[in-house]
Amino acid sequence: MSGEIMRNVAALVEPPFLRQSVAYRIRLLQIAAYKRFEGQLEGFGSAPRYFGLLKIIEANPGIPQSRLAEAVFLDRSSLVPLLETLTREGWVERRAAPTDKRVRRVFLTEEGTERLALLEQEVVKNEESLTEGLSAQEKSELLRLLGRLDDNLRRQFEDKGAKP
Repeated sequence: MSGEIMRNVAALVEPPFLRQSVAYRIRLLQIAAYKRFEGQLEGFGSAPRYFGLLKIIEANPGIPQSRLAEAVFLDRSSLVPLLETLTREGWVERRAAPTDKRVRRVFLTEEGTERLALLEQEVVKNEESLTEGLSAQEKSELLRLLGRLDDNLRRQFEDKGAKP
């Protein structure tokens, strides 16, 4: 391959600091897991990337945009373009709150609800593939430990008076 450099990821040296970093490992796995998942799906637009966000909207119909942003550790300004995309793709709709026109509430559309059920089936398959080889107990323990990290992060945001 003239001029091309072949890359062998296995030959890369991973610094010991990174091997011991929980945050780095989580971020690296998140990137890899979502790239693989998105690469396997067609016809869902940008929704696979925002599956968790859509499930939160489904579980909390009419959630205020500001609360939704907090729930997924985003700034409100970062959430708006995501919601605009999901609105354009037919997944969600935003409505002004009846008591305060400045507050935007987020709902799944009827089509979004139907498509989310189909996407969830794909998420389940992906989850099974991702956790292949883990026992039910190991998966439960992993989720428990990740939950503790989530609790720590949320508490740290609250302690500083900042929003996620």
